[in-house]
Amino acid sequence: MKSGEEESVETIEESVSVSSRFFWLLIVGFVFVFIGIVVIFVAAILYSAGSASAGAAIFIGPFPIVIGAGPDVAWIVLFSIIIAVLSILVFWVMNRRIRKFRG
Repeated sequence: MKSGEEESVETIEESVSVSSRFFWLLIVGFVFVFIGIVVIFVAAILYSAGSASAGAAIFIGPFPIVIGAGPDVAWIVLFSIIIAVLSILVFWVMNRRIRKFRG
């Protein structure tokens, strides 16, 4: 039989290793998504016939940084502003629910 102290040490060690595995899977997922975006962006520029529009919206917190080029870049800016407003609203609602739940 194990004592209570030995059992809690094993539980902590297991949770740390599992958490680090999930963290690395999260990082690998972000890297794959970023590589996919770059590949699609380059393919759209190389294989487009005539004029092309390209853009990217990078969110730092709820604030968007929008980069774009081409005739339809106004739609990209509008879309990123809409997403930024929605993300601020979701953050605000979730923050209120957490505060209400904590008491």
